[in-house]
Amino acid sequence: MLADPRLRKLSFTGSTPVGRLLLQQSGARVLRTSMELGGNAPFLVFDDADLDLAVREAMIAKMRLGGQSCVGANRFLVQEGIADAFAAAMGEQMAAIRVGPPDREDTGLGPLADHRAVDKVRHLVEDAVARGAVVAGTADIPDGPGHYAAPTVLDHVPADAAIMHEEVFGPVAAIHRFSTEAEAIAVANNTEHGLASYVMTSHIDCARRVAARLQAGMVGINRGLVSEVAAPFGGVKQSGLGREGGPEGLHEYQQLKYLSMPGFNT
Repeated sequence: MLADPRLRKLSFTGSTPVGRLLLQQSGARVLRTSMELGGNAPFLVFDDADLDLAVREAMIAKMRLGGQSCVGANRFLVQEGIADAFAAAMGEQMAAIRVGPPDREDTGLGPLADHRAVDKVRHLVEDAVARGAVVAGTADIPDGPGHYAAPTVLDHVPADAAIMHEEVFGPVAAIHRFSTEAEAIAVANNTEHGLASYVMTSHIDCARRVAARLQAGMVGINRGLVSEVAAPFGGVKQSGLGREGGPEGLHEYQQLKYLSMPGFNT
């Protein structure tokens, strides 16, 4: 299809490895491309944040689509002064989620996409625990058929754990504690991805300062849902090229033409 001369534009939403392949194939015809690829979103919680608001928005950012979202929060970077309370509160909410088939009325979380998704989640949790992480809360999963992964909060996750560098794409929140703003930004940006980021703070100066330094195409400030149909959606680094949504999304399908000409006598 990419070799067809009628094709003028390629837009793709999916994984970063597939996006790289499509970019290589598009290069032969210098096709215009838009790539909305993977993410590894950090969720930064500062000591001055409203705890109840931070936990509520964290659950939204983490559990949207059961954690199977490219903009889903993956790494929860929490300042030391609020970390104990945040981990306990989020762990309690995760443990209370009822996992089961989607046709059951009391189900709060259904299955993941397939067995490979479950295996990846299990591997990342086991790796983090082996490196010193502590389970701060987890829910039960049903017996019988179905690709289920337990909603889980991991606390004290070290920086070298695989879950800090790989997109989990499941219902697991990894909490890594930090002491200074500079440390939080360094850890947040230590990834090849740059799709979404989240900042929880009560001070607008902190929010603006941190948002400016985060390497991400979108930043949610005191909210866990960044998607808006009227806003540009997209990332930087290995998270893609171009934007969807808003006037910026329309510009992706337009060609800019500059006309230079002398005056006319009419």
